[in-house]
Amino acid sequence: MTGPLDGYRIVDLTGVISGPFATMMLADQGADVIKVETPGVGDYTRQAGNRKADLSASFLNNNRNKRSIAINLKDDRGREIFNRLIKTADVLTQNFRPGVAERIGIGEDAIREVAPDIIYVSISGFGEKGPFKTKPTYDPLIQALSGLASVQGGSDQNRPRLIRTIVPDKVTALTAAQAITAALLARERTGVAQHVRLSMLDSVVAFLWSSDMGGQTFIGETVSQQRAASFIDLIYHTEDGHMSVSTMTNAQWSAFTVAAGHPEWQEDERFMTPALRDLNIDDRLELIQSVLETATTDEWMARLEAAGVPCAPVLTRKEIPDHPQIKASEILLELEHPQAGPLRQARAAARFDKTPPKMRRMAPLLGQHTEEIMIELGYDSAEIAALRKASVTDG
Repeated sequence: MTGPLDGYRIVDLTGVISGPFATMMLADQGADVIKVETPGVGDYTRQAGNRKADLSASFLNNNRNKRSIAINLKDDRGREIFNRLIKTADVLTQNFRPGVAERIGIGEDAIREVAPDIIYVSISGFGEKGPFKTKPTYDPLIQALSGLASVQGGSDQNRPRLIRTIVPDKVTALTAAQAITAALLARERTGVAQHVRLSMLDSVVAFLWSSDMGGQTFIGETVSQQRAASFIDLIYHTEDGHMSVSTMTNAQWSAFTVAAGHPEWQEDERFMTPALRDLNIDDRLELIQSVLETATTDEWMARLEAAGVPCAPVLTRKEIPDHPQIKASEILLELEHPQAGPLRQARAAARFDKTPPKMRRMAPLLGQHTEEIMIELGYDSAEIAALRKASVTDG
């Protein structure tokens, strides 16, 4: 069986993380994703650190199951190759700053002249309007402007903090992948292709609003400042490491107090209900910490799991591949890249029982599939050789 998106072709002009991660998810699900890159340059992440055999981990981990064609889009002959390609495609994705695609002749209007039924996807940093629309976009800037850094700081009074992974890029990728599949479904049902626009700022603000913007939800209600949920997070140190413990319900809190050897905490007026435990969260978490530091992580895991208290060890990145839950879930795959050698990657997260995603190919070398794709588009060997000699293509 093939993946659920088998038969769809996506022309991918995106670079770095937000666009490539989105299209990789669709490629994992069976779409034929053709990555269009500039000859001799390619995606910026090809030059990133943490490399082996001249391939970066960042590029490898965001571009598997794709083919790469290298075309000089500034050359009329390169544009002709590109036009032939998009005539065969269902989706075109780009993440240039607003106005750039139009300036280089691949905006929606120009593309629709060639491929009127294509779904055109624009991913931007701050959106197409407003004072920041043309600013260069990097993850910390979106974390700052969206409120994510303030949320991570703990309260509006605390120093804002960055999350130490590029959440805006990844949330945007997830949003884009879902939007593309929705647009494909709408076209199947109505016959109408459309322009899908989203920004990193759009994606992160929507992401935060579901759980972190309650104080801004009711219009007319004055909120002087956002109260901290806690100045202590739910990571505790133990005698030999760290773990997380979460007691949301009355039953879980009661079970913890017994397992911890302090059933009297159930009678403490500060902790009698979920609302009171939330109001007095710092006091409660300090008590939990004072107990957990008296034994090892494994000892507490055994005691708390037996009592039905939600808990987990804090794993370092080095420990993740060997943890029993990670192994049992078969989340990580060990693969062989023809140039970079053995790799470990996370499989596609969503599992389809009737149309399972497959690992069809590793991340491509720059222009690796140029000739293959051009032959599919009707070019013969002599034409391909001439275009390569003229530096229109590189493969």
